[in-house]
Amino acid sequence: MLSAHLLSVPAALLLAGGVAVLAAAPAEAKDPPSCAAISFRSLPGGAPDGEQDAGLYKSRFGKIEVKADVKGGQATSYYMVLNGKKVDGPANPPKMSEACLKSKHVKVPVAKQAQGTCTGSRFRVVVDRSSGKPVAAFFGLQGEDWAYCSATTL
Repeated sequence: MLSAHLLSVPAALLLAGGVAVLAAAPAEAKDPPSCAAISFRSLPGGAPDGEQDAGLYKSRFGKIEVKADVKGGQATSYYMVLNGKKVDGPANPPKMSEACLKSKHVKVPVAKQAQGTCTGSRFRVVVDRSSGKPVAAFFGLQGEDWAYCSATTL
């Protein structure tokens, strides 16, 4: 009986010490990545006409939606909605880190789509926090190249 009691005391101390260590360690708040990319698929043919949701990404850092205008069952143009606000411009991409863009497979200099339209077989939002103000840029895949559609500062 004595040996069972001795074995349980160290086990109890070890358990209490482990709980104390866990309680003492504060939850670390992680910063957002300096460069990130989120990819989205295009809508399949036959979607109902009007505005359609093409994709959603949500994290503790924000919410990104990709929407499409559909006519005759085909998506005619896609756009990004960032934290509930539609992103329309600017016509030229804002300054972004070349290293960030290249790491996310976006060729530099960036190809551009006609202002006000965005099409492609897939879509990508690149978020660059590495140079100056954070930027979220929206691209559509044209052949093998990502072409710029719109962007905004965060």
